[in-house]
Amino acid sequence: MRLILASASPRRRELLRMLVPVFECKAADIDEAILHDELPVDYVCRMSAEKAARVWAPGSVVLGADTTVVCHGRVMNKPGSFADAEGMLRSLSGLTHDVMTSVTVMSDVAVTSELISTRVEFAELSSELIAQYLSTSEPWDKAGAYGIQGLAGSFVKRLEGSYSGVVGLPLTETRNLLEAAGIAKSLGHPRV
Repeated sequence: MRLILASASPRRRELLRMLVPVFECKAADIDEAILHDELPVDYVCRMSAEKAARVWAPGSVVLGADTTVVCHGRVMNKPGSFADAEGMLRSLSGLTHDVMTSVTVMSDVAVTSELISTRVEFAELSSELIAQYLSTSEPWDKAGAYGIQGLAGSFVKRLEGSYSGVVGLPLTETRNLLEAAGIAKSLGHPRV
């Protein structure tokens, strides 16, 4: 069965490759604007479902995923500017926030989604540290203006939940959804 990852994210590709050696990638070009009065949990679930639906074709299994950072009930998507990224990092400094990732698997017979929420506590970030981080390429294509798998991993004091979910694809839940969609036979890499 043909598996399509509805994403251009290199991080999601790397994580999915841990579970399934062969799949296609198609970026899902959708409007990622938050609807008026939309709750963060509803937003992230809607985004993963819309991404999957955008690239689905009969005879395929499509995996859509979306990750967002939520602090004080506010969704923090990818920063649009230096000032935006700086403001996000200052808002997260010294606080605990939620990283929500929704995964949707769409096939000919079913659409199944799962939401994973992870609590992440940041250390206090100095202005100098924020400026150093913003001089790297890391924050610009990531929700909340940080990537836990890079230098920003040193900002994290504590994490409760799924590390891979914070990166962008919760592996346990994704494996379960793919197995339920009939992709189980191709999971994992052949032994040499």
